[in-house]
Amino acid sequence: MLGFLFGFNARLGRLLFFLATIALAIVMTVICLAIAMAVIGTASPGMIRPEELVKNWAIIAAMVFFGLATFALQSMRIRDIGWDPVCVIPGWVALMVVDHLVAARFPAWAIGQEHQSTIVGGLINLGLLLALTCWPSADSEGAVQNPFQPRTAAPKPSPSSERLTRISQGARPTWR
Repeated sequence: MLGFLFGFNARLGRLLFFLATIALAIVMTVICLAIAMAVIGTASPGMIRPEELVKNWAIIAAMVFFGLATFALQSMRIRDIGWDPVCVIPGWVALMVVDHLVAARFPAWAIGQEHQSTIVGGLINLGLLLALTCWPSADSEGAVQNPFQPRTAAPKPSPSSERLTRISQGARPTWR
């Protein structure tokens, strides 16, 4: 179980990744509702300011938990696809940082006033999300198998038939 939670070297299939993402969304919704109920219950109306919410330790802990859980799930799925998460995730983060800087420098290129990214960043995120959700798993060596080809192994000859073949072809025994 701990290998699943902290297993950056583990592999996660498509269905399990999809179900784990949905489960993480449900857990985070429950955590956010619990934090909101606690904040509303302790403060009087009109006294809750956004600056105070950012300083709340529960909100910071929830953000760190969500970030680590998402990072772990994506790393496991990227490894299952056959890619190296050490290369893919920093590249993804670098692209999103550059996209954010471009949107901040050129506001006309941003998606909207409330967004801090461009359409290119949105399409990259969509493409990587679709790849994580739909890309077939690789085998243990990292090669992606054809999903339309049946998974049957070629029959191997038995050791006795190999020995008979060598003898019938005139090969001498090698035990001398």
